[in-house]
Amino acid sequence: MFYDIFNSFLKQTDPEVAHQLAIKFLKTNIIPFDLFKFKPHEKLRSKVFGIEFENPIGLAAGFDKNAEVYNSIYKLGFGYVEVGTITPKPQEGNSKPRVFRLNQDKAIINRLGFPNEGMEKIFNRIANNLNNGILGINIGPNKENATKNDDYLICLEKFYDQADYIAINISSPNTPNLRSLHDKEKIINLIDAILNFRNQNEKIKPIIFKLSPNIDISEINNLSEIFLDKKIDGLILTNTSIEGKEDLFDENKREAGGLSGSPINLVSNKVILNFYKNLRGKIPIIGVGGVNDGKTAYEKIKCGANLVQLYTSMVFKGPYVASNINKELVELLKQDGLKNISEAVGINAN
Repeated sequence: MFYDIFNSFLKQTDPEVAHQLAIKFLKTNIIPFDLFKFKPHEKLRSKVFGIEFENPIGLAAGFDKNAEVYNSIYKLGFGYVEVGTITPKPQEGNSKPRVFRLNQDKAIINRLGFPNEGMEKIFNRIANNLNNGILGINIGPNKENATKNDDYLICLEKFYDQADYIAINISSPNTPNLRSLHDKEKIINLIDAILNFRNQNEKIKPIIFKLSPNIDISEINNLSEIFLDKKIDGLILTNTSIEGKEDLFDENKREAGGLSGSPINLVSNKVILNFYKNLRGKIPIIGVGGVNDGKTAYEKIKCGANLVQLYTSMVFKGPYVASNINKELVELLKQDGLKNISEAVGINAN
């Protein structure tokens, strides 16, 4: 009951203020979150990127931007957490207001622009807060360096030993020119620079690329060829969308920024399916966009995602959404006669 009252209050509050309060709430540990955590189930265990995941549901980057509460988030039933996006230097991001709830559409539009405390402060925070689960670290460039490789390499070197995997964000629509890194020459140069750094290290950490949903089939085919040729470790499909707002109902649909939540579910599924048809399991995929229950998570997996992430649905459905999805996934696997979640990956591509 306490949570219901608190959650109702958050939904009536400015989105960024509500987010700050949620972070503070998770820091307090005043509720025994473990009581609500879904107990591990053998059907949901899988090995992806060489890492053993207890379940496939992760919290996407954007919620725990400054790596403040990842250990509390694990307790909510998430199999892994991705923090960030983190840039080399601290930055405020774009001017406020910059986050808008679309309650009628179960969606959010944001134009945050990578606000974060910078890599030095966040690195020290992680160093002083021993990680109790699988931690992904999402990195990006400062606004003035959006089309350069330098900032990625600086952050990569800084966080390489701390992360279980590192996500390269080239797809936020809120940093001008960032999505130009999808262009053939630029992405090849970026991949080469990153893999050159990794290959000089004794430890091999998975480095995966987060892409835009706003790409057509020819771009997907071209990028697939590059990724297969370069043998990258994985993809996150997809980031927020700048398209698809015209059919929404909430008046906030007119706001500029990236759209997330239920309206981009089918868009991201299509991108996942088309990539999977090209990659055929050679490059693992994390599916993101519109995951809010077992059915939507399962559909992404059947389209070709090995793992999934969510964020917006936690805003609308509360902190136990991951545990609820895991329960529903177990039942869906039983209905389909599947022994393990990995058997469902890419079924829709057959």
